Amino acid sequence: MRIVLVSSYVPFIRGGGRFIVEWLETKLREHGHEVERFYLPFIDSPDVLLDQVAAFRLMDLSESSDRLIAFRPPSHAMRHPNKILWFIHHIRSFYDLWGTRYQAVPDTASGRALRQQLVDLDTRTINEAAKVYTNSKIVADRLLRFNGVRATPLYPPILQPERFRVDAYGDEIAFVCRIEAHKRQQLMLNAMRYTKSDVRLSIYGQASSPSYARELSDYVVAHRLSNKVKIENRWISEDEKAEIMAKALAVAYTPLDEDSYGYPSLEAAHSHKCVVTTTDAGGVLELIEDQRNGIVLPPDPVAIAAGIDRLYQDRALARRMGEANAARLSELKIDWSHVIQSLTT
Repeated sequence: MRIVLVSSYVPFIRGGGRFIVEWLETKLREHGHEVERFYLPFIDSPDVLLDQVAAFRLMDLSESSDRLIAFRPPSHAMRHPNKILWFIHHIRSFYDLWGTRYQAVPDTASGRALRQQLVDLDTRTINEAAKVYTNSKIVADRLLRFNGVRATPLYPPILQPERFRVDAYGDEIAFVCRIEAHKRQQLMLNAMRYTKSDVRLSIYGQASSPSYARELSDYVVAHRLSNKVKIENRWISEDEKAEIMAKALAVAYTPLDEDSYGYPSLEAAHSHKCVVTTTDAGGVLELIEDQRNGIVLPPDPVAIAAGIDRLYQDRALARRMGEANAARLSELKIDWSHVIQSLTT
């Protein structure tokens, strides 16, 4: 089959939104399909929002491929008679983040009109798809709530999961992802002020905002945490990530209302490590269950500190929950064979 993978991207930012496309391309080729990958840049700035949606809408790849699979918005606006969506999130500032400090435009007549235009466009173009999958149940729930569209969660695996392994359950809580405010590395830093054990926190990842990275570094200095906390603000390769997680005690992933379980949670599972997360982490909680394959705590530094102290003091518990996290993968059918079958039949 000739398949075109279509998505949007933010220039110079690499992360899960690109990995899901690129890794699927690799796996489709392994299964004998011809694949083209098509990206257009997208910045969700209100003054050019509809123009950027129009750019996708004007593209027509109907004659050049048997199937089109669209991912990040507004790629679902592209026309094709056999369009499949693996929908990974809305333009959230106009959807579930409306009415919060993340709202993109004022709640005025013009702001509400722009929001309604976007919702109407999304609903119409999403409904053109032959099948609609999402990367999580939470995103499927939003599609039903806002667009009246029923979707099936299809959990994205990682490429080459065999590179991840377990070597030991050491002293380090590893937090490996992009350094961004909504990932809440700051929350884990706050927690380290209250730990009583010798547990350490290591934050690895490239910051998209230099000011946020400076804020974290300044916090470590101001609160004299340099003997307990390490921050490495740089791109972490997949191989290096596997090395970090192989020796970690556990993995921290504490985003605010994440769209999916997040690749760090999945990488932890392949490394047989449990995940430290929070009750407001969103889609992370579709994979991580409290006291089974991780610890789910209120977003409170004192509570988090007590939780990671407990893991440090009870390595057998950390190991048991890490093994349970690995077992959770098959329960949720997080594997490429299931993904390929779903998207190509």
